[in-house]
Amino acid sequence: MNTKIALITGASRGLGRALATRLARDGWTLLLTARGPEELSHVAEDLGAGWLAGDVADAAHRAGLVAELERLGGLDLLVNNASSLGATPLPRWADYPLGQLPDLFATNVFAPLALIQDLLPTLRRRGGSVVNISSDAATGGYEGWGGYGATKAALDQASNVLAAEEPDIHVWWVDPGEMRTGMLAEAVGSDADAAPPPEDVATPAIVGLLTDGPASGRYVAAELLAPQGGRA
Repeated sequence: MNTKIALITGASRGLGRALATRLARDGWTLLLTARGPEELSHVAEDLGAGWLAGDVADAAHRAGLVAELERLGGLDLLVNNASSLGATPLPRWADYPLGQLPDLFATNVFAPLALIQDLLPTLRRRGGSVVNISSDAATGGYEGWGGYGATKAALDQASNVLAAEEPDIHVWWVDPGEMRTGMLAEAVGSDADAAPPPEDVATPAIVGLLTDGPASGRYVAAELLAPQGGRA
């Protein structure tokens, strides 16, 4: 009866997989989703978690996730981690293929918002939490990161307004910092090897939010783990 239930998107690799691994160890009941069924099924089997493969930008897939969560009994934590990098190699704004931006916003902004809308009733009922994964590209002027950064800035503001409108749930938007993931490697190549794995910083920072339950807001993972960790 006291088991916490979490839905993690983009859970087959990177931060999503690392966080799922930690929450499974901590006794959470998990529903995992990502686009690729083969990789996702292996992760879910290893963790004893439920899974449903698909694209969170697809309304039918989101309906399937909602139905499965209803079967499980509700939801205590939604982690909107699934993201797309957009055009690569990372182009300057002067050269950005504008035709790719609608799909990028659909995945990085509209899909998380749609899941939130679908799941707010159960999150309200259970006093749950939303974790939206942001980026330093949302606030910094980094060459080549305009498309991805614009979507994360939009997600930040959506989170900010949601926090104001929904005082009975926690809404945290988290900048995980650079992580050694496939997405970062796609963006910067071998330089990604110097970044810490998501298990080292981002995962314990998010778990700390769940444990301590601070006020809704934007948090930087590395700062959360510092002695005077706090909001960005």
